[in-house]
Amino acid sequence: MFVVLIIATLAIFVLPNLWAKWVLKRHARGRDDYPGTGAELAEHLLRRLGVTGVKVERTEFGDHYDPEDRCVRLTPEHYDGRSLTAVTVAAHEVGHAIQHFEGYAPLLARSRLVKVAQKAEKLGAVLMMAAPFLFLLTRLPGGLALVIVMAVISFGTAAMVHLVTLPVEFDASFNRALPLLKEYVPPYDMRGARHVLTACAFTYVAASLASVMNLGRWLVILRR
Repeated sequence: MFVVLIIATLAIFVLPNLWAKWVLKRHARGRDDYPGTGAELAEHLLRRLGVTGVKVERTEFGDHYDPEDRCVRLTPEHYDGRSLTAVTVAAHEVGHAIQHFEGYAPLLARSRLVKVAQKAEKLGAVLMMAAPFLFLLTRLPGGLALVIVMAVISFGTAAMVHLVTLPVEFDASFNRALPLLKEYVPPYDMRGARHVLTACAFTYVAASLASVMNLGRWLVILRR
């Protein structure tokens, strides 16, 4: 059963990521009929919507919006690219900037939870590795249970972050980026834009499921 769970977790996490990479690559072909790059569209949208104080930068560490630095960061192929993938990804990250500017509650909650989860996840891993040694030192069965409960809580925090991420990502893609793209992307490309946004959304769904399954695994350990 444990092996089946591991295989299922890998399938849930790996397959959507492979599909997302395939979809993004499929629509990454340069387009001469597009008036600007991903970065240029992002800057234009921010100006047009009156989202002030937000920069657009190139990064090597994945496309994202940084709420602390108030910066839309795009990888080189999307920053400089003039393709459907580039402009769609740029519009999605601008969607996050709009959320932040408007005080979208789930985004603010995720930003706070991420900081807590990063520390909690590290603590959980340390506690799970240290649990047998702590038990040998204390000789108290209750002490071992307490350590495992603390570890499960830390992994639960990580699972909560993933679950909160889902509405944030879906809102940025389908409530904000997609309507904006309709004004800049030819009608015959809108299906591809939705395809790109859907593929990326599934990677977040997969990460959430994998995180919940990981938490469930530790709950089974605790129950035993």
